[in-house]
Amino acid sequence: MTDSTKAERRPADTGESGDSRGLSATSTGPEAPISAPEVSSSADRSVVRTGDRVFQSLATGSGAFVVALIAAIGLFLLIRAVPSLQVNQVSFLFSREWDTSDIDNLSFGILDLAWITVASSLVALAIAMPLSAAVALYLTQYAPAALARPFAYVVDLLAAVPSVVYGLWGVYVLAPVLNPVASWINANLGWIPIFGDGNAPADSGANVFTAGIVLAVMILPIITGVTREVFQRTPSAQIEGAQALGATRWEVIRTTVWPFGRNGFVGGSMLGLGRALGETVALAVILSGASAPPEYSIFDVGATFASKIALSAAEFNHNLQVGAYIAAGLVLFVITFVVNALARWIESRSGKGEE
Repeated sequence: MTDSTKAERRPADTGESGDSRGLSATSTGPEAPISAPEVSSSADRSVVRTGDRVFQSLATGSGAFVVALIAAIGLFLLIRAVPSLQVNQVSFLFSREWDTSDIDNLSFGILDLAWITVASSLVALAIAMPLSAAVALYLTQYAPAALARPFAYVVDLLAAVPSVVYGLWGVYVLAPVLNPVASWINANLGWIPIFGDGNAPADSGANVFTAGIVLAVMILPIITGVTREVFQRTPSAQIEGAQALGATRWEVIRTTVWPFGRNGFVGGSMLGLGRALGETVALAVILSGASAPPEYSIFDVGATFASKIALSAAEFNHNLQVGAYIAAGLVLFVITFVVNALARWIESRSGKGEE
């Protein structure tokens, strides 16, 4: 065997150096990392255009203005109410008396006003909530696309009807229809205090029962609109997964749509409650015939916070007298603010998997 043949068959790991095999003895170490190109410091800073600064300032200023406006309204009500509260001769929260004719002997309490306001709003809420949920489910889950959109527009148009029209409709159209129903409830369920005799006959038509139904129609588009939007945001993957498991339409609603939109429905209901608490003209038309204190029945007649202030505005002749009504307005302001804040908080939790 020749030397050249032996060299060709020599193993690569014989331990010979590179020089003996004719290779370069220069060792190449690990390669240096590739450095990123240098960027000037001016490019690191984001470019903010003048239009962006102006828009940001306007948006921030608008938000701050709204917050400041609400705080200013609350402060105004508090400042104007304190002097009258200091000279009030009865308990402001628990008295049923309201007499501001004598400036030297002011006696005003909000117990009856609070009852009429809360009772009519709760009756409205008890009627509007199930109806709104049913309408929202129909529009999002059952109605054909060609029908859902125009039907939703019709429901939203209910919010555009003036309050005075609702009041006149309630007195002259709805009340005669409801009189037999109210008489039956009073005769058969009168043993329950809330359905007992009020300060007016049950078939008078102008009572909390009628006012609550009118308010239910007024807040129906608010609750329906919010609930519909929340139901439409139900993830399609969850709906398709339930359908793939063989769920029926009702089972899909019960297991996916309703759990996802429940918080939004409650939040929309609270927004509707805030709207009902502040209603003025419609309730002033329906409930303006009180001649005796309420008996804490849904067949009572009386004034709410808002209607009391509106109907008595022409009699404001003294700062202390005005302060008594402003004190009642302050209570309504606080109640409405709390209800709306609670509604926004509940609605913000919708779809986040929180219980």
